[in-house]
Amino acid sequence: MTRSRHLLRVAVLLGAMLGASVVYAEKIGDVSTVWKLIGPNHKVVVEAYDDPRVEGVTCYVSRAKTGGLSGAVGLAEDLSEASIACRQVGPIRFREPIPQQEEVFSERLSVLFKRLQVVRMVDARRNVLVYLTYSDKLVDGSPKNSVTAVAVDGATPIPLKR
Repeated sequence: MTRSRHLLRVAVLLGAMLGASVVYAEKIGDVSTVWKLIGPNHKVVVEAYDDPRVEGVTCYVSRAKTGGLSGAVGLAEDLSEASIACRQVGPIRFREPIPQQEEVFSERLSVLFKRLQVVRMVDARRNVLVYLTYSDKLVDGSPKNSVTAVAVDGATPIPLKR
């Protein structure tokens, strides 16, 4: 097998492995906040994310989405403002032990430097999953954040990764 063919197979395998762990947002809806003559309006978008390691928990994130011409071509930088509400939407089951703190998902807010982050933390004493959303930048992040919590039934202890 040639070297380039071997590298292609490795790249495809890595892409498949990484693709399996990607969390996708499901758009629930949006509202326009500013009308733009050229390109889409500025909006507040609401998206749903299922926690990839905790069955039965969905997080709803609302965030600003910049419109206009730069927003239409993907060059706009969205604001660092977001809100989160996570809810139990079915029986809570853990696929495997989870870390005390872990990034659950992130989404790009600008071409290169800004990301919206959602982190899950475990409050083991109270058997609660805590979700925090914030944005970060390569140089300077934003202190704007939002937090929510999902209480887990005491009969289902949260399995922590040791």
